[in-house]
Amino acid sequence: MELDHYLPALRRTDARFADAAAAAVLDHGWAARVPGCPGWSLADLVWHLAEVQRFWTWVVRTRAQSPEGYVEPVRHPDDELLAYGAARSAELEAALAAADPREHVWTWARRQDVGFVLRRQLQEATVHTVDVEQVLGDVRPVPADVGLDGLDEWLEVMVPGALPDGPPADAHPVVLHAVDVDAERTLFPGSRPFPIAALTGTAGDLLLAVWRRVPLEVLTVDGDGLQAAAMIGLVDLD
Repeated sequence: MELDHYLPALRRTDARFADAAAAAVLDHGWAARVPGCPGWSLADLVWHLAEVQRFWTWVVRTRAQSPEGYVEPVRHPDDELLAYGAARSAELEAALAAADPREHVWTWARRQDVGFVLRRQLQEATVHTVDVEQVLGDVRPVPADVGLDGLDEWLEVMVPGALPDGPPADAHPVVLHAVDVDAERTLFPGSRPFPIAALTGTAGDLLLAVWRRVPLEVLTVDGDGLQAAAMIGLVDLD
C-alpha cells in the first residue's frame, strides 16, 4: 500500500469496527464469546482495541522513545465501552494525521517510526474488526490492498519476530497465492527445494488464515494441507 493510503483505510476500518460492535452488543450482549480470540468476551475485545489504540496514540503524540512513563487505563464499565472505544479511535487517527510517518518513535519491532505504527494499527483494527463481525455473524471481505499489505506485514514482521533465529530445521515452504491481486508470497522461502503446499484465495482470506481467524478450508489447497497448517502454526504470536 502507498503510505498515504493507510490513514484513510484505518478510518474506514475503525468505523466498520464501531458499527459491528454496536450491532453485536444489541444482538448478542457484552458477554458474547469471540471465536477468533478464545476466552474473550465481546466486552474484552472492544476494551482490548481501545487499550491498544490509546497506547499508540500516546507513543505518537509524545514521540515516545520507550514505553516507560505510559500509565495504563482503568477498565471502563461495559455500558461505556462503545463510546470510549470510538473516542480512542478518533484520538489515534488525529495523532497519526498530525505526525510525519518518518519521525522516530519507540516500537516493539526493528522499524522505529510513525509509519510502522500506521501500518500496524491498520492491521490490528482489520483483524479485530473481523473478530467482532464473526460474533455478529456477518463477516465482510477484507479489502484486497489491506489484505495483501497485512500478509506482507505478517511475513516481514511477525514471522521473524516469532522465529528470530529463522525457521526450524523441519520447516517447509508454503506458497500463498492471492488471486484478487495476482500476487504470490512464500512462507519460509528457501527452507526446502519445493513447497509443501500452495494456498490460493483472496488476499483477505489468506491474511485471516495466517492469523488463524479462518480455517484453511476457505482456501484452495494444493498439496499437504495439514503440513501447511503446521507451518503456519510455527509462527506463535501469543
